[in-house]
Amino acid sequence: MMDYLSKYGYSPEMGAINSNLQTIVGSIDTNRTPVVLKKCFSMMDLTTLKSSDTAESVSKLVGKVNSLRNEFPDYPNPASICVFPNFASAVCGQRMDPDVHVTAVSGCFPASQSFVEVKVKESEMAVEAGADEIDIVLALNAFLAGDYDAASREIIAIREAVDRVGASLGRKITLKVILETGVLGTVENIAAASFLAMESGADFIKTSTGKVDVNATPVAAYVMCECIRKYHTQTGRRVGFKAAGGISNAEDALSYYLIGLSVLGQEWMCKDLFRFGVSRLGNSLMSTIEQKTVTYF
Repeated sequence: MMDYLSKYGYSPEMGAINSNLQTIVGSIDTNRTPVVLKKCFSMMDLTTLKSSDTAESVSKLVGKVNSLRNEFPDYPNPASICVFPNFASAVCGQRMDPDVHVTAVSGCFPASQSFVEVKVKESEMAVEAGADEIDIVLALNAFLAGDYDAASREIIAIREAVDRVGASLGRKITLKVILETGVLGTVENIAAASFLAMESGADFIKTSTGKVDVNATPVAAYVMCECIRKYHTQTGRRVGFKAAGGISNAEDALSYYLIGLSVLGQEWMCKDLFRFGVSRLGNSLMSTIEQKTVTYF
């Protein structure tokens, strides 16, 4: 673990982090504007990951996205629609705007407990079914046991597989790696996992699956963004950040948006480098903007 932190010259300073987070909380009110809220809206991976999902319920969600610009002409589309791999083809076939990407969770989401060959095959099949973006979970079984090489090899194997299949279809695939920060336990673990995922080829690092007891937290997000900044300084490669897990209202979105803006700067605040993984946030953002209850999604 310390090899990663020393390599990038990073040591989480909790005093400074907590002080900066307090400042960010104090600036939420002044940033609660339609412009910022709509920008947050444009960075959503609009998500449905329920065991009760059906082709009909997924189709209904895609239809809502397709109709959004007609019913709310001043709103941007979300960045993507995120579903289980078996629904990727349904989203791909129905979406009207190709700029709304198809995101599929993969790699035996959310536990990531299976054979690496199964994780690779599922990810390949998701791309073949139309996924533009693949969200996988860090192999916590290896990482928490201190076997960082094994955790890295899994990401690299999936990275190579989705790139190969994507290239054969003429598409570039975005790979997001979920760290499951609430399970990692310490900010040092979060930092080490961030650097490991980025070195292994992640285009984004993501907080959580939303399926464990502790999901996204401001501290975890801040540490991850600091790691992204350190990684960029040393390598010149920009890696994106995705906040997911329990982000359900406009206040949450503004908090994470302002963390990203504070640590990474304005150039990161676009859908190519910043995302929210959400199932309920869309309605909250719309309600805050419209200053009345909106239940669109």
